[in-house]
Amino acid sequence: MAKPRTYQEEIGLVVSNMRREKGLTQAQLANMIGTSQSAIHRIEKGDQNTSLEMIKKVSSALGGQILSINDSSSQSFRVNGGRTLSGTITINTSKNAAVGLLCASLLNRGRTVLHHVARIEEVFRIIEVLESIGVKCRWFNRRRDLEIITPRELKMDELDLVAARKTRSIIMFLGPLLHRYQNFKLPYAGGCSLGTRTVDPHLKALSAFGLKVDAKCNAGFYEATVNQDELQSETNKRIVLIERGDTVTENVLMAAALYPGKTTIIGASPNYMVQDVCFFLQKLGVKIEGIGSTTLEIEGLEKIDEDVDYYPSEDPIEAMSFIAAALVTKSEITISRAPIEFLEIELEVLHTMHARIDRSEEYRSFNGETRLVDLTIHKSDLVAPTDKIHPMPFPGLNIDNLPFFSVIAATATGRTLIHDWVFENRAIYSTYLSNLNAKIELLDAHRVYVEGPTNWRAAELVAPPALRPAVVVLIAMLAAPGVSILRNVYSINRGYQNFAKRLNHLGADIRPVSGI
Repeated sequence: MAKPRTYQEEIGLVVSNMRREKGLTQAQLANMIGTSQSAIHRIEKGDQNTSLEMIKKVSSALGGQILSINDSSSQSFRVNGGRTLSGTITINTSKNAAVGLLCASLLNRGRTVLHHVARIEEVFRIIEVLESIGVKCRWFNRRRDLEIITPRELKMDELDLVAARKTRSIIMFLGPLLHRYQNFKLPYAGGCSLGTRTVDPHLKALSAFGLKVDAKCNAGFYEATVNQDELQSETNKRIVLIERGDTVTENVLMAAALYPGKTTIIGASPNYMVQDVCFFLQKLGVKIEGIGSTTLEIEGLEKIDEDVDYYPSEDPIEAMSFIAAALVTKSEITISRAPIEFLEIELEVLHTMHARIDRSEEYRSFNGETRLVDLTIHKSDLVAPTDKIHPMPFPGLNIDNLPFFSVIAATATGRTLIHDWVFENRAIYSTYLSNLNAKIELLDAHRVYVEGPTNWRAAELVAPPALRPAVVVLIAMLAAPGVSILRNVYSINRGYQNFAKRLNHLGADIRPVSGI
């Protein structure tokens, strides 16, 4: 019996046939969609991790539909709300950790294997960028694990601009690439629509390694040059970060990993994805002291050429998403493999709001480092906290977790002040909950009052163009009796793997639909 084709091979066959019917070469098709001939070759062989965005581009170029589904940007969710949830859900590995590790793999000339990688659009886009410049990426073990092999020379002139511009993570290529090239360019970074997100902290910090960047607004590229004398200097470097950011810390870590001297980072982020990059670099032979603190000391290497296996840590933001879903729907569920170190503050705030949450004894993640617990959320009658809720860099309440407290506060009795001081626009997205009958008072672009409890009602809405606010709206719809429609859910699919399906596993009724 012939071995059945994988879905990647099925897509490849369709693309190949459609291309030939149009009389196009692989190179011509590649030019039409802004990618490389080698990428088209991999797609047609079934070896490409083809994202929905890439499928959409190829379909448009060939004038036909490759799949009988719409892309996730036009997809909607039909939510039959008012149901209680029950059962157990296991937390996936972190997409933010996966993205950082994918960028860090550029440092290694050997074989990198990342296990249990989050299979989401954000990850696929970074893989698309890596493959476009010649990095070999291969899924195996039922497409749970990813093998990455970086060539000696990258094809920077073939970089997939469309995929790169859709993710802010492209900025984390600066750290690894400055060791490879004296001159290179990267497209402007994208990501969630959360106001101005400056890259100045990255550029200031990496200037210690001789990197200078000319951001040409009209061209849409960061044009980088590297002072080789400064880069190769054996002088110990002391870098003070002007922003305790996750990606800027990761960028400096990656630059320091191939700097054959000592680098001290002051004001480093100790957040979960940063710790993952640190643990990964340690497996590559880089010496790092101070992991989990705001001061990191790194002793880098002249060359990294190792065969390494690594398991990314579990995602605390996903865990918080399910915690919120349980509390808002007044349900009882168990969340297994929750990274407790990165949820302690959130759980303490919830405790002050009278949330009933039990935790198991601690155990370790597959990476041997991350502390995990199982959390059981019980049906709770919540009350508003006496103090405002606001985020802080780790070990404070996670910035990405703050939006969940708006929908949780809407369930609680009393008035809650939420201060989202980090992003210019994100607090405004809380007003979307007003359409579902929540009482939201917007004070300014950063502060909202939320008054509960809410008598939720169904509604039809377009999802906010930012990941966590979009999930917050979906959670509110779970609690609202009747049928709600959430349109354009790309932002959710970008950051979560099968989120709707996994909520359905707990008893929700969410159906993906198109064309409504």
